[in-house]
Amino acid sequence: QVQLVESGGGLVQTGGSLRLSCAASGRTARSYPMGWFRQAPGKEREFVAAVDCNGADVNYRVSVKGRFTISRDNAKNTVSLQMTSLKPEDSAVYYCAVRVSGCYASTFGYDYWGQGTQVTVSS
Repeated sequence: QVQLVESGGGLVQTGGSLRLSCAASGRTARSYPMGWFRQAPGKEREFVAAVDCNGADVNYRVSVKGRFTISRDNAKNTVSLQMTSLKPEDSAVYYCAVRVSGCYASTFGYDYWGQGTQVTVSS
Protein backbone atom coordinates (compact mmCIF):
# COMPACT_ATOMS: atom_id res chain seq x y z
CA GLN A 1 0.00 0.00 0.00
CA VAL A 2 1.05 3.55 -0.73
CA GLN A 3 -0.57 6.56 0.88
CA LEU A 4 -0.39 9.88 -0.94
CA VAL A 5 -1.24 13.31 0.44
CA GLU A 6 -1.34 16.38 -1.80
CA SER A 7 -0.99 19.98 -0.72
CA GLY A 8 -0.50 23.41 -2.23
CA GLY A 9 -3.71 23.98 -4.15
CA GLY A 10 -5.63 27.22 -3.99
CA LEU A 11 -7.05 30.20 -5.85
CA VAL A 12 -4.82 32.18 -8.17
CA GLN A 13 -5.32 34.73 -10.93
CA THR A 14 -4.61 34.07 -14.58
CA GLY A 15 -0.89 34.17 -15.16
CA GLY A 16 -0.09 33.27 -11.58
CA SER A 17 1.84 30.34 -10.15
CA LEU A 18 1.24 27.53 -7.70
CA ARG A 19 3.36 24.68 -6.43
CA LEU A 20 1.72 21.37 -5.61
CA SER A 21 3.41 18.82 -3.41
CA CYS A 22 2.69 15.18 -2.72
CA ALA A 23 4.08 13.17 0.16
CA ALA A 24 4.15 9.39 -0.14
CA SER A 25 4.24 6.92 2.72
CA GLY A 26 3.89 3.20 3.17
CA ARG A 27 5.29 0.91 0.50
CA THR A 28 8.14 2.97 -0.87
CA ALA A 29 7.16 5.08 -3.83
CA ARG A 30 10.73 6.05 -4.60
CA SER A 31 11.18 2.92 -6.72
CA TYR A 32 8.31 3.76 -9.06
CA PRO A 33 7.10 6.41 -11.46
CA MET A 34 4.92 9.17 -10.04
CA GLY A 35 2.49 11.40 -11.81
CA TRP A 36 -0.03 14.21 -11.60
CA PHE A 37 -3.51 14.06 -13.05
CA ARG A 38 -6.42 16.48 -12.94
CA GLN A 39 -10.17 16.40 -13.21
CA ALA A 40 -12.40 19.37 -13.95
CA PRO A 41 -16.16 19.31 -13.24
CA GLY A 42 -18.03 17.27 -15.82
CA LYS A 43 -14.83 16.01 -17.42
CA GLU A 44 -12.79 12.84 -17.20
CA ARG A 45 -9.58 12.72 -15.25
CA GLU A 46 -6.62 13.51 -17.51
CA PHE A 47 -2.88 13.05 -17.40
CA VAL A 48 -0.82 16.14 -16.61
CA ALA A 49 2.77 15.12 -15.92
CA ALA A 50 4.90 12.16 -14.88
CA VAL A 51 8.44 11.52 -13.71
CA ASP A 52 10.34 8.25 -13.87
CA CYS A 53 11.59 6.43 -10.81
CA ASN A 54 15.00 8.13 -10.96
CA GLY A 55 13.75 11.62 -11.65
CA ALA A 56 15.72 11.64 -14.88
CA ASP A 57 12.90 11.48 -17.40
CA VAL A 58 9.66 13.40 -17.49
CA ASN A 59 6.52 13.47 -19.59
CA TYR A 60 3.94 16.25 -19.95
CA ARG A 61 0.55 16.87 -21.37
CA VAL A 62 1.00 19.04 -24.46
CA SER A 63 -1.08 21.90 -23.08
CA VAL A 64 1.14 22.29 -19.99
CA LYS A 65 4.57 21.88 -21.60
CA GLY A 66 6.75 24.87 -20.90
CA ARG A 67 4.48 26.01 -18.06
CA PHE A 68 4.53 23.09 -15.60
CA THR A 69 7.54 21.33 -14.13
CA ILE A 70 7.42 18.01 -12.31
CA SER A 71 10.18 16.95 -9.97
CA ARG A 72 10.76 14.39 -7.26
CA ASP A 73 12.89 14.02 -4.17
CA ASN A 74 13.40 10.34 -3.49
CA ALA A 75 15.16 11.03 -0.20
CA LYS A 76 11.99 12.69 1.06
CA ASN A 77 9.59 10.48 -0.90
CA THR A 78 7.88 13.49 -2.45
CA VAL A 79 6.87 14.70 -5.88
CA SER A 80 6.09 18.30 -6.81
CA LEU A 81 4.40 20.13 -9.65
CA GLN A 82 5.45 23.73 -10.23
CA MET A 83 2.75 25.46 -12.26
CA THR A 84 3.34 28.84 -13.89
CA SER A 85 1.43 31.01 -16.36
CA LEU A 86 -1.77 29.44 -15.12
CA LYS A 87 -4.92 29.68 -17.22
CA PRO A 88 -8.58 29.28 -16.27
CA GLU A 89 -8.63 25.98 -18.17
CA ASP A 90 -6.07 24.63 -15.69
CA SER A 91 -8.72 24.79 -12.96
CA ALA A 92 -9.38 21.30 -11.62
CA VAL A 93 -8.80 18.93 -8.76
CA TYR A 94 -5.21 17.74 -9.06
CA TYR A 95 -4.29 14.21 -8.02
CA CYS A 96 -0.93 12.68 -7.25
CA ALA A 97 -0.45 9.04 -8.27
CA VAL A 98 2.04 6.20 -8.12
CA ARG A 99 2.41 3.36 -10.59
CA VAL A 100 3.92 0.29 -8.94
CA SER A 101 5.37 -1.23 -12.07
CA GLY A 102 8.13 -0.21 -14.40
CA CYS A 103 10.28 2.88 -14.05
CA TYR A 104 9.40 5.08 -17.03
CA ALA A 105 7.29 8.24 -16.85
CA SER A 106 4.04 6.61 -17.87
CA THR A 107 0.88 8.50 -18.79
CA PHE A 108 -1.40 5.68 -17.63
CA GLY A 109 -1.68 2.59 -15.44
CA TYR A 110 -1.36 4.24 -12.04
CA ASP A 111 -2.28 2.21 -9.01
CA TYR A 112 -2.46 4.53 -6.00
CA TRP A 113 -4.05 7.94 -5.79
CA GLY A 114 -4.21 10.81 -3.37
CA GLN A 115 -7.39 12.58 -2.34
CA GLY A 116 -6.72 15.56 -4.57
CA THR A 117 -6.19 19.26 -4.12
CA GLN A 118 -8.27 21.99 -5.75
CA VAL A 119 -6.68 24.49 -8.11
CA THR A 120 -8.82 27.40 -9.25
CA VAL A 121 -7.56 29.97 -11.74
CA SER A 122 -9.68 33.09 -11.98
CA SER A 123 -9.92 35.09 -15.18
